[in-house]
Amino acid sequence: MIELLGAVSVLSILTAVLLIRRRFLVVTVRGPSMEPTYHEGERVLVRRTPIDGISAGQVVVVEGSVRPHQWIIKRAAALPGDLVPDEVASAAKVAPGSRVPKNSLVLLGDNRARSADSRFVGYYAGDQLIGVVSRRMKV
Repeated sequence: MIELLGAVSVLSILTAVLLIRRRFLVVTVRGPSMEPTYHEGERVLVRRTPIDGISAGQVVVVEGSVRPHQWIIKRAAALPGDLVPDEVASAAKVAPGSRVPKNSLVLLGDNRARSADSRFVGYYAGDQLIGVVSRRMKV
């Protein structure tokens, strides 16, 4: 009986760990595009979130469109239905004052001088969204 309880406990712990890993992941910041908020080498906890679960101003992680499996960390500047920022309109191929289309995001780095973001690539697709940064990880 004790062996059965031990096996059930181990199984419960493994199930909990798997559920947590499906919901959260740790991402290492690469490059200066999010300075001064985040710096090269810092690690952040990311909560997997669909596009309707984020707000403008939150820092998000998306799948890169140029290199698969390269994750990008940027700030959500505009969400579906929001006005497209003027600095992004030409890259998004829309007139200033247009609205962000459904399932699209406008993402900007905090360090504009060192960030390749929506000002250059236009919209990011909502299905590229991995999640929202929940917190900085302590080393």
